[in-house]
Amino acid sequence: MMRIVKHATKWSKSWRSSKDPSKQRKYVYNAPLHIKRKMLKAMLSKDLKEKLKKNAVVIRKGDKVKILRGDFKGQVGEVIKVMTKKLRVYVDVAKRKNVKGEEKHIPLHPSNLMIVDLNLEDKKRFKE
Repeated sequence: MMRIVKHATKWSKSWRSSKDPSKQRKYVYNAPLHIKRKMLKAMLSKDLKEKLKKNAVVIRKGDKVKILRGDFKGQVGEVIKVMTKKLRVYVDVAKRKNVKGEEKHIPLHPSNLMIVDLNLEDKKRFKE
């Protein structure tokens, strides 16, 4: 005889919000990749806002960004890697030496970045 076990879904499309921080973290952690990609948005600089008529755009490799928070605040660099699964962005100027003496790039959250210049090599970027 087989037992049918109904599992509670990890992520719900209909979930709106909760004040509980653990539920907010769970929503972000368990979100599918196509939703996480939309969470990788960063604010635009003033001139780009006027030009594109948008406040934020999804970060891509090759974009120039200004770091707004943390140890590297105020520095401008190019995005070298975007980790959609972990919701992190790597910028060429944000690096630190590890114990072995090697330089490692530091993962940054996109909310702590401002896009200064866009990588427009992909013509489909704004067809979304």
